[in-house]
Amino acid sequence: RNRCQRLDLSGNARNCFLTGNSDSYRNLIGKGLRRLLDVPHTEVYRNAHHSLGRFCSQSSQPLGEKIPSLQISSVEQPPRHFPAWNIQINRSFHTSPSLQAAPVPLFWIIVKPAQKLFAIILGRSIRNWWKALPPNKRELFKESAKRNKWKILLGVSSLGVVFVMFYFTHLEETPITGRARLLVFGKEHFRELSQMEYDMWMEQFKSQMLPETDARYQVVERVVGHLSESNKDVPQVSALKWVIHVVDEPGVNAFVLPNGQVFVFTGLLDAVSDIHQLSFILGHEIAHAVLEHAAEKASLVHFLDFLSLIFLTMIWAICPRDSLAVVGQWIQSKLQEFMFDRPYSRTLEAEADKVGLQFAAKACVDVRASSVFWQQMELAESIQGQPRLPEWLSTHPSHENRAEHLDRLIPEALKIRESCNCPSLSGPDPRLIFRLNMQHLLESSKGREAPNSTKQDPSKPKLDFPHT
Repeated sequence: RNRCQRLDLSGNARNCFLTGNSDSYRNLIGKGLRRLLDVPHTEVYRNAHHSLGRFCSQSSQPLGEKIPSLQISSVEQPPRHFPAWNIQINRSFHTSPSLQAAPVPLFWIIVKPAQKLFAIILGRSIRNWWKALPPNKRELFKESAKRNKWKILLGVSSLGVVFVMFYFTHLEETPITGRARLLVFGKEHFRELSQMEYDMWMEQFKSQMLPETDARYQVVERVVGHLSESNKDVPQVSALKWVIHVVDEPGVNAFVLPNGQVFVFTGLLDAVSDIHQLSFILGHEIAHAVLEHAAEKASLVHFLDFLSLIFLTMIWAICPRDSLAVVGQWIQSKLQEFMFDRPYSRTLEAEADKVGLQFAAKACVDVRASSVFWQQMELAESIQGQPRLPEWLSTHPSHENRAEHLDRLIPEALKIRESCNCPSLSGPDPRLIFRLNMQHLLESSKGREAPNSTKQDPSKPKLDFPHT
């Protein structure tokens, strides 16, 4: 019987960047986090080649058997190397590429500055025209507006009805989840532009691509292959050809283009502590492509930007001075960003977490490790003293909220896993092990700090935890 064992991977990636090799952090990583995050591993991918139930498709051979070249430590043995946690954490490890549209959407992206410039010029012209009117003509204009107020109201209402009709006639169901969402641009457009985007990334990282013979490349290839094979009953998964690219780049990140091009930065392989976490993260990224989040996000942004042109024109027409109009325009953009854009982005991330967890469950992954990954990220952030920004300032949920959200989804994922005839999970829950080890680590830290509190500089945290 094979066990899915800890993989000791080396590498770098993006969004969370390595910041150096200070001795204090080395001590912490070597003595503290190695114990804290050494989660026992459970049997997975064993007997994965079987007939699955309603949610499942026939899976490939056990993933653990496919990567014998990697240095693996068993459950009974501590890992010889622990992933480097000396990383500078940003709120989100996943950043979708900035260019996410194809010919038609790309056209609107190009003309967007011209649209805003036209709205500003139009609003400013209306303001100057009004200022140039003699007082008597202003009064005549106001009286005419009062007489025709119902016509004006009817015209404005008609315009609003057009926007509402446009919105509801462009609603579609999200694959898998069935959520209603606005889709202005065709999905095929995004897949066309994916080739342009792919060429851009390949040009940028052409000297950093790992060869197919590299053990880290093979790990990612096997995990993605196993996830796609286990979820081939999902039409959107089987329709795409998943092509792997592993980039030797510092930072913790991965992304998938709409046409199935998978980019994994080797820093992510340093950040995950086992194959279960890596499978969940890649399942999350695959979910973004399967759920067509790129087209959805671009559609919403385009719709809101078009609506904002009306308000932009009004701001420049009503404000008495250009300086006030600039302030008003900035306030409008920030309101749109924090009231619509960022909350919507967080919603898409939460949806990708949910679907990615389902993908991982059907691949017989220990889904309980998913929330542990985000607890590890939060721990690394706390150790470095990174400021905790409010979630509403971010495009991604906070690490803590993501872990809590996944904990709520894990019972359902375990049922899916069971329905797929996966081998039962043996050993303790990795979440429990993480909490117990974290508690033990904190107690050990306090025990060491108390006797030496008078000798230690209070401005420098003590990072040398005792080794047990």
